[in-house]
Parts: sequence; C-alpha cells; structure tokens
Amino acid sequence: MDSNALSSVIEKQIGHLCLKDFPCGRGSWVSSEAGTEGGGTEETDALLDLLTCSHSPWTFDGSWSPQAAALRRMAVLSPERLNDDCLYSNFTALRVMDKDVSVIDKGLLKFSKLEELVLSVNRISEVSSENLPRTLKTLELRANCLSTLDGLTRCPPPHLRYLGLGSNSLRSQEDVSRLTGRHWPQLVCLDLSDCEFEEQPALLKALRTLPSLRTLVLQGNPLALASCYPGLAVESLPQLSCLDASWISPDERQSFKGLAKMSGLVTNQASVTVSVGRMRGTTGPVMSVNQNSPDFPFVTYSYFITYEIPGDKTPNYQKCKSESDFDGRGTEHEVRDADLQSNKNSDKETLRAETCDLKVDTEEVVHDAVQELRRSTAKLMWSECMDFSDTQMCKVSDLGGLKRFLNLGLHLRIEEEKVTENKVTSAPDEASAKTSKSSKMKGTFGKESSIKSGSNKEKSKDKTKTSVPALHACSRRVLGSVHVPLHSLVRGGRHVNVLCDFGALHPESAMEAHHLLEKELGKKMKVEKEDEESKRRGDSGPQQKRTSASKAKGKGGKGCEDAVVTDHPVSDQPEAVTVELRVELERWQSASEGMHGGA
Repeated sequence: MDSNALSSVIEKQIGHLCLKDFPCGRGSWVSSEAGTEGGGTEETDALLDLLTCSHSPWTFDGSWSPQAAALRRMAVLSPERLNDDCLYSNFTALRVMDKDVSVIDKGLLKFSKLEELVLSVNRISEVSSENLPRTLKTLELRANCLSTLDGLTRCPPPHLRYLGLGSNSLRSQEDVSRLTGRHWPQLVCLDLSDCEFEEQPALLKALRTLPSLRTLVLQGNPLALASCYPGLAVESLPQLSCLDASWISPDERQSFKGLAKMSGLVTNQASVTVSVGRMRGTTGPVMSVNQNSPDFPFVTYSYFITYEIPGDKTPNYQKCKSESDFDGRGTEHEVRDADLQSNKNSDKETLRAETCDLKVDTEEVVHDAVQELRRSTAKLMWSECMDFSDTQMCKVSDLGGLKRFLNLGLHLRIEEEKVTENKVTSAPDEASAKTSKSSKMKGTFGKESSIKSGSNKEKSKDKTKTSVPALHACSRRVLGSVHVPLHSLVRGGRHVNVLCDFGALHPESAMEAHHLLEKELGKKMKVEKEDEESKRRGDSGPQQKRTSASKAKGKGGKGCEDAVVTDHPVSDQPEAVTVELRVELERWQSASEGMHGGA
C-alpha cells in the first residue's frame, strides 16, 4: 500500500489508539467476571481513568477524529465488540491534516458511515469521487494541489452540504462550469477563498444555479479586488445570507439593487490609492553658500519618497526623464551626463537597499508580478517635518498580477538628491573697462559716444554670459528602504495605515556639515594656539596678519571658512525617521458609485 495513500495514514492513526494493548482490550490486567482479582489486575474505573487523566502515560492525541476516544472507551468496557466492521462503521469524522497525503484511494470506502472528511494541507492534486463514501456531508480540501475539478464532479457525494476548495490553483472556465446545481444540489456552504478566479460575472452566473447555497467565501481571489466587489456578488446571488464571514443585511442588499443589470459595468478593474504624508526625524542641516563667495560651489539637497505601484500604462523607463528636472540649467550634454550618473547611483543604492529587505526570488518577481510604475513625490528641502501630501491613484485590470503585488508588499524608499553648481567667474578685460570709462565722458561727440557705449554694453553683456558658465552635477542616493506588507488587502481589508520606521538615517548633507564644522573648529583652535605662542614671544606681526585676514574674510573674501554655512546644528544621536503611509483599495458602497465608476 502506498505510504502517501489516505487509507494507509488512517490505519497508522488507528494503530496509535492501542485498542488491544493496556489499558484497553482483553488482557491479564482486566479483573475476571467472577470478581476474583489476581496480581496485576485493575478495576474498570481505574483503566478508564488511565485513558483520560492528563498525567497518564497512556493519553493520546484524538484530534484527528471525535470517535477515537469513544473507541478506546469501548475497548475497555466491551473489547469483544471491536471487530473490523464495527471499528470502521464507528467513524463518522476523519481529520487528516498536514500528513503528506497525495492519493485518496479505495480504502476510504470501508468507512461506510463517514460524514465529515477534512484533508487540509496535503499534496492531493486530483480527487476521484468514486473513492468517496456516499454518506459524506462535509469535504474539506483546503491548501492542496488541486488544479482541476474534473475527477471530483464525475460522481460527487449526493448529500454534500459543505465543500472547501480554498487555497488551490483553481481558475479555469471548466472549473467554473463544475460549480453548478447539477453537481451539488444540496450544497449550502462553499469556500473558494484564496483561489485564482478572476472572471466575477461568469463565476456568479454558475453559483446562482446552486439552489441551497447560503454561505459563500470568495475573499483572496483576484476578482475580490475589483471595485465592484462585493456589491455585484450580493446583487447576483439573492439566495445568499453570508458572504466572506459577514452577514448580508437588507440595507446592504437594497443599496446594490440594480448593479448586476447596469449596462457598461466594469467588473475586472481595481483602483489602488497610495498616499504619502509627513516625514519626520531626518537629520539637518541644509547646506547653503555665502553670497560673497561666488567661486565656492553652490550645493543644495532635496528629499523625496519613491515606490512602485501597479498600473496598466507607461513603462518604467518613460518616468526617468520627468524625475530628473534641472530647471533648464546647464548644457544638454551636462544634463544628460548628470542624469546617467544619477540613475546609476540611484540604481546601485536601490538595489543594495532592496536586496536587504526583499528576500524573494528576483526572477519570480519579474515574471509573476504585475507591471509596476515608479512613482515619486515632490522634492522638498530639509525641515524638521516635511509634508509631502502626495496621493497617487492607479487603475489595474490585471487582477491576478495585483494580487501577487499585494502579497509581496510595497517598498518605500527615502532618496536624497544633491545638486552642485560651480560658478566660474572671469575678470573684465581692459577693452571693456576703457569702453565703460569712455561712455561716461561728455563732449561734442556725445551722441556718437552714447551709441558706441550702448553697443559696447551689449557686447559686454554677451561676453559676460559666455565667459561665466555654470556647471551642474546631480547625484542621488537611497537613504533607507522599508517593506510595507499589504496582504491584508487581499484578505478583505479596505486600507492599510502605517507609520513607516526607517530607523536612524545619515543624509550626506548632515555628514558633510559635520566634517566641515570639525575642520573649522580645528583651524580655530590652531589659530588660537598660535596667537598664544606669539603673545608669549612678544611678536605681534603674525597676529595682526591673521586679524586682518579674518577681517577681509568677514568683508566678503574668498576664504572657504565663510563659504559654507550650516542653518541647523547637527545632532550626534539622530532620531528614527518616520513616514506616514496609507494604501487604500476602492470598494463601491452602492449601485450609484458603480454607475460613476463604470463611466
């Protein structure tokens, strides 16, 4: 007999009952009928206590069948009754879960009075209805490997009232056609949760033929992600009393009245909204430049949030250009080079961050996940609380891909963009200086001089524009990434509100400012030390030079000490960075919403 056959596993469970061993069965441990007690014999009550006492070494796990305890009691009280026919006919319920069963064989037919059979979490790929007892009323096949209902519906148990098919790969039109009243005339409860059904109208049309259906579970299917669910199911199945473990109220049924007959109704589209709120905890400062130091590079930092959401249009590569906005500054070649470098840096940091957080097979994500669109919030300058107030909505027609996306979850990233602007200034030439002086002279040729000076001004302006180029460099890096689980939306949830915790982050602006401050403090201490030594020697020359130099720098010199200004102090112990996130799955609450949604 196959070790993975159902009857083999049940025989092992029955053998563990020890119906012929102590304290059950007929043995020398049982007192004689005449009342004489020999050595080692036990009273019947004492033997029964050994079966039920929690501290007894003869206790057993009887969760696989409610009749197991009754059989052991019978083996103590009337062991002579336990022949094979009586043994198998006593079982009315069997629960064989997670036992690696792959085949339901004919040995199950020995249980002639079996009414409940639970075979969850096994490896059953096909069910032959000829091997099922005709007395079955409950059949649970959840979390198996079923991909077809062909064998199950050839000769199904006629009195079956509950059928559990959840968490199986059922999706085809043939499977839908086998869920009708012709196959299950007395079916009251049907569990199809966490399958792969996508066509809601076709499935509801088949289920409407089940005359006795009162309880239905469809959550976890791709079709349950559509905006018209559950309204369309409530309207299409008037005999239904309970949907997805929720009772259907008369008000709810009335609110969806007429939805199923609405023309142009969109039944295979879902709408997902992602909202990013406030971000707190990022470490400052923002770097700025002294206006009196034009040669020093002008550095700005901005922060934004990026993520991917499912969608039906606009491939990812079309979003790159819009996300790299330089406000028309710099040459085309410089902008292109900056974009390429920025994208390379961003891709490296994103890959590094996502590799740590997303522990799934990359190839599986590429082939199975729905097409994802990269979205980005507006870029904001640093502040203690940055309110993005960004809302992105997408409509998805690939409901199966959307389900896989939600099960994987969303990855939220904080990115920092650094823009460096180098201004190259040049001194005016002698010709322009002479021209400017001549324009101020008044004489008999005033008109001529004014015309010439005007032309010279224009030339000098043009010359100034070409002689003072502005070079731009843009780079991005991912500061942190978090994974946001969204599987609750697949399980029937409407929205996910979460405060994403990125931990303590270290923006580049803060680190640079920290290093510059340390450098300035070191220079200042060095200068003070030299001043003290010069005072001791009585030499005032170097001190006066340093004093005049510091005054010159204060008046707008080109020293880099005043070129970098920190607007905010740098904290030694940065706080955890948090971002507010809300992901919502649209559900129509009435037939009127379906009218607007379908339009």
